[in-house]
Amino acid sequence: MTEPAPSPLAEYHRSQGTPLVEYHGALVPWRFSDPAAEHHAVRRSAGLFDFSFRGKFALNGEDRSRFLHRIVSNDIQNLAPGRGTYATLLNAQGHILADFRVYCADDHLVIDTDADLRGKLMQALGRYVIADRVQLAPLDMTALALEGPQSHRVLETLLRRELSLGQEYEHIASNYAGAPARIVRATGTGEEGYELWLDTKAAVGVWRALCGPPPRGELLPCGVAALESLRIEAGIPRYGPDMGEDTIPLEAGLLNALSFNKGCYIGQEIVERTRSRGHVNWKLAGLIIEAPAAPASGERLVSGGKEIGEITSACISPTLAKTIALAYLRREVSEPGTKLALASGAAAEVTSLPFYSSPRP
Repeated sequence: MTEPAPSPLAEYHRSQGTPLVEYHGALVPWRFSDPAAEHHAVRRSAGLFDFSFRGKFALNGEDRSRFLHRIVSNDIQNLAPGRGTYATLLNAQGHILADFRVYCADDHLVIDTDADLRGKLMQALGRYVIADRVQLAPLDMTALALEGPQSHRVLETLLRRELSLGQEYEHIASNYAGAPARIVRATGTGEEGYELWLDTKAAVGVWRALCGPPPRGELLPCGVAALESLRIEAGIPRYGPDMGEDTIPLEAGLLNALSFNKGCYIGQEIVERTRSRGHVNWKLAGLIIEAPAAPASGERLVSGGKEIGEITSACISPTLAKTIALAYLRREVSEPGTKLALASGAAAEVTSLPFYSSPRP
């Protein structure tokens, strides 16, 4: 597979000696210092992330909301400007082709997804444009994310304005140093979080400003090593490791991506049939594992000599000082407290998600 072209921000990180890694279709920092220290900074104060691995495109045209509403799994038609929602695109069998967020602006919608899903999602949606007055256009934007209990104060200091974004996915237009920006309330860690969307060419200057002297000194630059342990602790699944084209949303616990009142959309019949049944056969669950190292993705779980699950994401939790994992388990062994074993022999116990809940309001 060809390595993605580095963004201007990735080139800046590289010039500073920061190790880069490919993550969901983009080159981003793996770490800036000790990943555990970066993890604790987010839980205790604030962390700054390069979210170049998120790709965006616009839906323009007067039919944009009606068009998207009839295709994806959540309510789009009732989104007011300044609001957003999480959704999935499913196939006819109810399996997840992509997950994404939809943000409503005054005259267009913005779709925000992983960079390696953007082309796939644009192509898939484009196939449904027939007589609809809808145009899809990629956006050249870079997102920086501030996560942690102090992220709101840090962002207000940077922008020199008060921010009032009370709901997840609420967003406002703003500017920084004369350049247009959009501020979005969204978390990737379970903490209070904000994204600052900028023109790609402006991202380096804003990154350097955020990494400047106090009053922003408590903001620690963080890489995706810390982002992974943070999102696993928060029980947040990601497309690729934890869900894909063999997963239906209810198996992954994506209730926030579904509307059960909007009527028909692609895959809706399967989702509704599963909901009416009252359970799924496979369920994404949490595991506490008695092992000094995180198991590999794909390792099997066994009970009574039978395979009953599979690890999808795992880490050593800096907050809990335990080995934790997300795993798909058979329904009959998915209750918290159930004792299982990995194929390698390590003992595991099922626990409810999330592993850690922030005390944020």
